[in-house]
Amino acid sequence: MVTIVFETHATSEDNEAKLASGWADVPLSPTGERQARELGERYNQRAFDAIYCSDLQRSYRTAELAFGDAYPVVRDRRLRECNYGELNRAPVSEVEALRVSAIATPFPDGESYEDSSRRLLALLGELAATRAGQTVMIIGHRATQYGLDRWIRGVSLQEAIRTPWRWQPGWTYELA
Repeated sequence: MVTIVFETHATSEDNEAKLASGWADVPLSPTGERQARELGERYNQRAFDAIYCSDLQRSYRTAELAFGDAYPVVRDRRLRECNYGELNRAPVSEVEALRVSAIATPFPDGESYEDSSRRLLALLGELAATRAGQTVMIIGHRATQYGLDRWIRGVSLQEAIRTPWRWQPGWTYELA
């Protein structure tokens, strides 16, 4: 079994501007940099075997600012947010309006949540094979969490996406 502690990336400049970044590689805001350092403080009494994050800077900078070089940090593009295609960096309201329909139908010139969920499934298979008995943190995006809920907790993508999202300090998953 692999224990996964999931955290979302800290606040980005796009989050503050109410833009849906998708695959756009946007930096953390000053508030996000502070939040990332606070993340490290929250977990200063907990040990991890590795930190996994997407290759988008809002994710990996969260890991770097939170943990420095205390743990191996693995950047993996399979942990990216859903690719909103033409809607990368569009107003959040435009992406929200299409979320449910994008479960199976890709965003224009982008991908569907089925696609992003399958990306995550491949990584989870690797973690199960190589990290048994270990605890890892994943710093990701909403699509990452939708996939974790789907593949580990058995929640449908429809239910995950329709459930109002709320921030909390970490979610724990047990991967068999």
